[in-house]
Amino acid sequence: MNAPAALFDTALARHRLARAERIGYAGFLLDRLVEDLDDRLGAVLRDFSTVLDLATPGTGAGTALASRYPKSLILRLAALPGSGGNHIVGDPEFLPLVAGSLDLAVSLLTLHAVNDLPGTLIQLRRALRPDGLFLGCLLGGATLTELRQSFAQAESEIEGGISPRVSPFAAVREAGALLQRAGFALPVADTDTLTVRYADLFGLMRDLRAMGMTNVLTERRRTPLRRATLVRAAEVYAERFSDPDGRVRATFEVLWLSGWVPHESQQKPLRPGTAKSRLADALGTVELKPEPGRTP
Repeated sequence: MNAPAALFDTALARHRLARAERIGYAGFLLDRLVEDLDDRLGAVLRDFSTVLDLATPGTGAGTALASRYPKSLILRLAALPGSGGNHIVGDPEFLPLVAGSLDLAVSLLTLHAVNDLPGTLIQLRRALRPDGLFLGCLLGGATLTELRQSFAQAESEIEGGISPRVSPFAAVREAGALLQRAGFALPVADTDTLTVRYADLFGLMRDLRAMGMTNVLTERRRTPLRRATLVRAAEVYAERFSDPDGRVRATFEVLWLSGWVPHESQQKPLRPGTAKSRLADALGTVELKPEPGRTP
């Protein structure tokens, strides 16, 4: 059986991220997510002795983890070499980790661009010890919807067809199902929408380039973008997605995922019919029962 075709050109994605970090990574979005990560970990009332940062761009996540867990071993795994004695070079889709070697794994702004997200989550679950925690975020389906629509309209008008220019992103319900499929217990998926404003489409595109987030789809058009198409896309963007002051909006939907490796100490749902009190009593309401012979 043939493996499915890769959705992303991972070599190109790594090259563009490395270039962005070399010339000056645009970290405004990642900085916000590192703060959110720290807040979420602050609500977990336990320590973790061995922690992995899975390929988060930059050093912000590692710094936050080291500050919160100063006595822990903090590891960083990424596809490209980096500084620090605890940096591991490896493919985020083929984790070189011993089973049961981690207590906590985090990843920010990386997993939406792997070709096999279910497989990566399964590998993370195996690398975690029982009662270990995975916490990460990836971009969701509403991300850059304005850019996607503007280019689709411009290409349709100018070139008579459209080409894939913005990556497809997962929906929150799909992401939660993937956690369960990977074998995580107590899976939670929630979403946060961030809106960033720009003077025009070109400011957004500069930031995307500085985040290494330009088009790396394997089915992308290989010919240069036509100037007329780009100009028309900027016009459509300004017409459809601008505020009264003339600045345009860009949406980034962030999906947060968390799950625990199963352990006997974790809470488990009761079997149906074993409850010792009625829901109506807890809510202070009257339980309504169907009339005999009628379906409730």
